[in-house]
Amino acid sequence: MLTGKQKRFLRSEAHHLQPLFQIGKSGLTEAILAQIDEALEARELLKVSILQNCEEDKTEIAERIGAFKGIEVVQVIGNTIVLYRESKEKKRIELP
Repeated sequence: MLTGKQKRFLRSEAHHLQPLFQIGKSGLTEAILAQIDEALEARELLKVSILQNCEEDKTEIAERIGAFKGIEVVQVIGNTIVLYRESKEKKRIELP
């Protein structure tokens, strides 16, 4: 689990990032989860955008992603979810 200070730090790091994934009408699929998993290994921190035509609730999507392979949901703001997971090989972000 991330502390409040770590989440604050990650939110500030994620501020300038563009969403890498968009979840739309088909919702959160296994293929998207696998791609998010790979992207987190490469980048550690990323944003996911929930499109207006998505029928699933954004908090449910965030919970499902958060339950997958130790991914931390840093923040759900508007229709954007900020995700973090420490990389095994390409560690770039030093948490406070």
